Amino acid sequence: MKRILIVDDDYLVRGMLERLMRKACYDVETAEDGNRALKLHRDNPVDLVITDIIMPEKEGLETITEFRKSSSGLKIIAISGGGRIGPAGYLKMAKMLGADRTFAKPVDTAQLLSTVEELLAPPPVRSTSVS
Repeated sequence: MKRILIVDDDYLVRGMLERLMRKACYDVETAEDGNRALKLHRDNPVDLVITDIIMPEKEGLETITEFRKSSSGLKIIAISGGGRIGPAGYLKMAKMLGADRTFAKPVDTAQLLSTVEELLAPPPVRSTSVS
């Protein structure tokens, strides 16, 4: 079973995303900030992280950077509802730092679930022909 880590300081968003991913049969861990997320991943690695950008303690951009340094193959989805510069600026920065996909809040859950499935799908098997 694929493991997903959801990182968001808003417990309502975190809970909604957790229920969505559990319903889709993923094993889910949650964290309220980047510090907790990095510790959870170190102790029991996950396959994909969905992280908010604006959070206390360790915000999402720094969290993405640290995940990229320690786990280069980890799939990362960044989500943001804004802040001073609006979600577009933060999400563009998240992409530059290594997020595989980005979503503005409120998140379209069907599109998010489709993206999670796409990112966690096994790579296609390439056949090799011998001549």
